[in-house]
Amino acid sequence: MTDNRNDDLDFREVTDDEAVDIENRDTDSGSKETNGGSDADRKNTSGEGKGGDEQPQFEDVCFVCRRPESKAGKMFHLPNNICICNDCMHRTMDAVSQFDYQNMLNNPGLLNELNKNMGSFPGLGFMKMDDLGKGGMNNGGGIPNSQKIKKKSESSTKPVFDIRNIPAPHKIKAKLDEYVIGQNKAKKVMSVAVYNHYKRVATDTMDEIEIEKSNILLLGPTGSGKTYLVKTLARLLDVPLAIADATSLTEAGYIGDDIESVVSKLLAAAGNDVEKTEHGIIFIDEIDKIAKKKNTTSRDVSGESVQQGMLKLLEGSNVEVPVGAGSKNAMVPLATVNTKNILFICGGAFPDLEEIITQRLNKQTSIGFDADLKDKYEDDPNILSNVTIEDLKKFGMIPEFLGRLPIICTLTALTKQMLVQILKEPKNAILKQYQKLLALDEVDLRFDDSALEAIADKAMEKETGARALRAIIEEFMLDIMYEIPKDENIGRVTITRDYIEGKASPLIEIRGEAVAPRLPQLDKDKDTEA
Repeated sequence: MTDNRNDDLDFREVTDDEAVDIENRDTDSGSKETNGGSDADRKNTSGEGKGGDEQPQFEDVCFVCRRPESKAGKMFHLPNNICICNDCMHRTMDAVSQFDYQNMLNNPGLLNELNKNMGSFPGLGFMKMDDLGKGGMNNGGGIPNSQKIKKKSESSTKPVFDIRNIPAPHKIKAKLDEYVIGQNKAKKVMSVAVYNHYKRVATDTMDEIEIEKSNILLLGPTGSGKTYLVKTLARLLDVPLAIADATSLTEAGYIGDDIESVVSKLLAAAGNDVEKTEHGIIFIDEIDKIAKKKNTTSRDVSGESVQQGMLKLLEGSNVEVPVGAGSKNAMVPLATVNTKNILFICGGAFPDLEEIITQRLNKQTSIGFDADLKDKYEDDPNILSNVTIEDLKKFGMIPEFLGRLPIICTLTALTKQMLVQILKEPKNAILKQYQKLLALDEVDLRFDDSALEAIADKAMEKETGARALRAIIEEFMLDIMYEIPKDENIGRVTITRDYIEGKASPLIEIRGEAVAPRLPQLDKDKDTEA
């Protein structure tokens, strides 16, 4: 028999014992590689490295659409560490609900035919849960850590007040005075209402006397500080706050947000903690937009029907709201929230309510020496302070709804002096914000008192309250914020009334010089750019 072996290779027969030894060595080396890789993955995911340093945590990523938790929202956690976002889960359930399972069960050959047809397409077929988790338990269903987004570090700021040791109303008002200018009556009403509300939450019941809550209705012109007052109060307290817009609410069964979505937003703000949710505050803005429509024969699904649907929420009842979703779905868990201890604050500008009040007051005039002039109330900026329940009913609010808002607080219109104070006195005043911006460039920004009065005059003309202040300052600070960084020698900028009125440029002081030259680049009359 011819020997065909190559002379360069050493071929020999391997005995059975040597074959077993070789197989054992291969198995041990493979297991070491596997264990080494799993240990590395385990260290990477568990955060245990050298020296005990913890690795940063990563956000959950949807297995279907690959969106992180910061963009997709709350995730559904499935076996094998698989995460599915809310949108993909709803689309999946919609597709599943439309499939004819009964027909497939009645025809056993249909499933075989379906698998046969799907087999002709590579990568298409019925998936198993084990297949989704081939990336490993610690790998997030096959998504590497390099494709995940690191979670943001949670803020460690502590609230000023504690719900378990709520301070007296005068202390709450003193804190509100640091942020909100004027509106003393509104701040006093809010402080007393919050103090009493959380006293009854803490005591629950006192003997046989049960203290009922007092919801608040805020009335005031636009820009008077209704929303800002509630935001400031919730920031000072350790309570969750949900701000909802009544314009998007509709009756159940119609396109839009249901009434229960207001409580769902509060549940999300409380981190899905039902107990914390039941002690929160819900602020419903633009409440005047759900007034009854006049002279209409169609169904008012976004007006009177919304008021009727909110009656049970305001008074207190058990409401089932979806967890982590805006609408109820078969796959979304529901949580039962009792609104008995939730403080509801409704706010609105109520336009044209002044005319209703003026007409009522003019009817009370009589003939004689003690009669009031008919034009007495026409130019009154605080005409809303004379509002009554009858005026609100005539505006379009149903009596049942108003009966559940026993506290009606009116905010006064902002005067010129109040606008000047808003510019410079609060802790986060607008002028302080711009001074901090220029301080980063080592430039001192100053405003003359005459300049502040000129800004307040322009804001009064716009009739949009405090919201007009930032729009005006943004317009006049544009050129300054653009030109100042060009010259590092500028040390101080002073805004004058002439600059606000467009008559001159701001005063510029160079570092180390006592003179105050003016930059021609800031003259609005000249166009220096070619």
